[in-house]
Amino acid sequence: MDLKTFLFHLIVIYISARVLGEVAGRMGQPSVLGELLAGVLVGPSLLGLVQPTEILTLLGEIGVMLLLFEVGLESDLQAFLKVGPSAGVVALIGVAAPFGLGYVVATLLHLTQLQSIFIGATLTATSVAISARVLSDLGQLKSREGTIILGAAVLDDILGLVLLSVMVGLAQSGSVSWTTIARTAGLAVVFLVTAMTFGNRYAAWFNTLVNRLNTRGSLVSVALTFALLLGYVAEEVRVAPLIGAFAAGLILARTHHRVLIEERIKPITDVFVPIFFVLVGVALDPSYLNPFNEQNRSVLVLAGGLSVVAIIGKLISGWGVLGEPVNRWVIGVGMVPRGEVGLIFAGVGLGAHIITEAEYGAILIVVVLTTFLPPLLLKRLLLKRTPHNKSTRERSSEDL
Repeated sequence: MDLKTFLFHLIVIYISARVLGEVAGRMGQPSVLGELLAGVLVGPSLLGLVQPTEILTLLGEIGVMLLLFEVGLESDLQAFLKVGPSAGVVALIGVAAPFGLGYVVATLLHLTQLQSIFIGATLTATSVAISARVLSDLGQLKSREGTIILGAAVLDDILGLVLLSVMVGLAQSGSVSWTTIARTAGLAVVFLVTAMTFGNRYAAWFNTLVNRLNTRGSLVSVALTFALLLGYVAEEVRVAPLIGAFAAGLILARTHHRVLIEERIKPITDVFVPIFFVLVGVALDPSYLNPFNEQNRSVLVLAGGLSVVAIIGKLISGWGVLGEPVNRWVIGVGMVPRGEVGLIFAGVGLGAHIITEAEYGAILIVVVLTTFLPPLLLKRLLLKRTPHNKSTRERSSEDL
C-alpha cells in the first residue's frame, strides 16, 4: 500500500469515527458504538472506502494495547480489593455464569469446541465505563452498589484478559485440551502476578528516572515504552500482549506520576483507539443480519440466544452479594454492559481465526444490545429508589 492510499484510509477513519462518535454521544450512548457503525459504513460491505490492510491492523492492535494500558492506569486495584468479598464473589459469578451459559448455547447450535469456549469467554467481559457514567450522573457512584460494581468490574477485566490469553494460545496451538487450557491460564496469571510484584517493588526507579529527565515528552515516552515492553515480553512468553499493557498500567498507577501519565496518554490513545474500533466495524458484513435470508437465520438465532444468556449471566452475579442491604438488581444490571471490552474480544477472535464472520456478527449484536439496555434499566432502578426522583446531589443540597 502506498502512502497516498494509507493517508486516505486514515482520513476516512478519523472523520467517520469522529462524526458518528459525536452523534452517538449526543444520543446518550457511548461514542465507541458510533465508531463501530462508522466502520460498517466505510467498510467493503457498504461504501468500500477502507480496507483492513496489515498496517492499519497493526496500528489498531497498538491502539487496543494503549486502551488497556489506560484502563490499568485508572484502576486503583488496592482500593477495589478493600471493598471486601462481595466484589470478588460478584466478579466470579459474573465470569462463570455467562461463560457456562454461552458455551452451552454455542454447543447446542453445533459450533466447534474452540468456538464455543471462545464465545463463552467473550460473554464474561464487563465494560464498567458505561455503568460508571450512569451511576455518576445519578450521584450513586460512591454508593455501596456503585463501589461493588466498580470493584467487581476491575476483577472481571483481569479474569477476562486471562481468558482471552487462553483463547489466543488455543488458537495458536490448534488444539483444545484441559492441559493446554490450564497451562495457558496459569502462565497468564503467573505473568500478571510476577509483573505486578516486581513492578510494585521497583516502581520507585520509574519515579527516579523520570525526575532526572528534563527533555520534552520524557514522561509519556518512558511510560509508553514501559507499556510496549511488557506487551512484548507477554508476547514472547505466549501471553496476550494486552495483559502486558494492562499490567504496565496497574504498575504505573502506583507511582507519583499517575495523574500526569493519565492526562498525557489520553491524546495518544485517542489517535490509535478509533482505528481499532473502526476496523472492528469494517470486518462486519451487514448482510449476515438480513432475517429474510434463510442462510442468516442461524446467525440471528445464535445472536438472540447469546444476548439472553449474556444478560441473565450478569444479572445472576448481583446475588453474589450476601448479607448486605443493597439492591442486587442494580448490581446485576451494572455488570451487564460489554461495550469496548466485548469488541476487543470479538476483534481478537476474528483476527486469530477462532470465529468466522458469521459468529463475529452475532457477537457484535450481543455487544450492541448489552451496551444500549443497561443505562436505561439503571436509570429506572435508581430513580425509582430515589424519593421524588431526586438525585443524591440534589437531596444533599437541600440538607445544607
